[in-house]
Amino acid sequence: MAKQQNGEAVLLINLGSPDSPKVSDVRRYLAQFLMDGYVIDVPYPIRWMIVHLFILPFRPKRSAEAYSKIWEKDGSPLLTNTKKFAEKVQKFSRKKIYWAMRYGNPSVLHVLTTMRNAGYTQILVAPLYPHHALSSTVTAIEEAKLHAADLKLELSFLPAFYDQKAHQTALAKLVKPAGAKHDYVLFSYHGLPVRHITKADITGAYCLKVENCCERRNEQSMPAAAEAHKTCYRHQIIETTNAVARIAGIKSDRYGFSFQSRLGRAEWLKPMTSEFISELPKKGIRRLAVIAPAFVADNLETLEEVNMQLREIFLAAGGEKFTYIPCLNDDSAWAKGFAQILSDSQKPHTRA
Repeated sequence: MAKQQNGEAVLLINLGSPDSPKVSDVRRYLAQFLMDGYVIDVPYPIRWMIVHLFILPFRPKRSAEAYSKIWEKDGSPLLTNTKKFAEKVQKFSRKKIYWAMRYGNPSVLHVLTTMRNAGYTQILVAPLYPHHALSSTVTAIEEAKLHAADLKLELSFLPAFYDQKAHQTALAKLVKPAGAKHDYVLFSYHGLPVRHITKADITGAYCLKVENCCERRNEQSMPAAAEAHKTCYRHQIIETTNAVARIAGIKSDRYGFSFQSRLGRAEWLKPMTSEFISELPKKGIRRLAVIAPAFVADNLETLEEVNMQLREIFLAAGGEKFTYIPCLNDDSAWAKGFAQILSDSQKPHTRA
């Protein structure tokens, strides 16, 4: 056993990627991802049938083709971007920085074991998602907690950082120049089923049950609002959108938000990006800039779905210019800001 280290180490957790764009690797990755009960939140037998009978026989081939379009010589863009970000954060942090993927490799278990073998027993787990969601933040935390007891680790958790000035300012730096050259800036976020919003409501009686539930001003008159907003994805993405637009100096009629990546037939958050952007040229909006702030690192969803598929939809609908604004990735100012967020984090968050 390695000598116990003084201080706290940090584990950054991102979504994940297949080991290669081969169909077999993509199938293995999708099976792990889609069988997560926080992603498809139905009873296990039903989830197994959905995944193994209706998705895995068909989707891996299509997804493999999509991954092939964005795969880099160094591998998956998400992995390389996360690795570069972790290395950049390390330059600005006194804490030892590690990184892992919730699905695929390097796994959370593998990296936690590496950290334990290096002598670290107090670990700050930092899901790399600005906004709280069951299918991103919560599943990453639960995966870390699953292995903490066996490894004799003490974990603390970084909350959603959508309201941190470092994050908002870094995004505004990307958005501002695009806002000056386009008719409209669209903040397109990863979509979620509506039921994920209500299930995450810790009050059980606020989200999507109170008129204008996501508005911050409700917090002053309704104690339930402040509590619900801590875990409300929709509230948090609205806050990000408005804050970034304000800092970037974009007028209220020149920006908006929407949701991409719908899966299945359940009711999802609206408006859907594909439908939203197809209507913009009819309103005289022909130069569109799109950013995907649900992610801090570019990945299949941002590079293929947003930058390729949505571009095609907008141009086919009569748009003239489509600009995808990349994620923050390993931007130095953002890495420095995130290192400060880690440093400022209070230790006794939820513990394993």
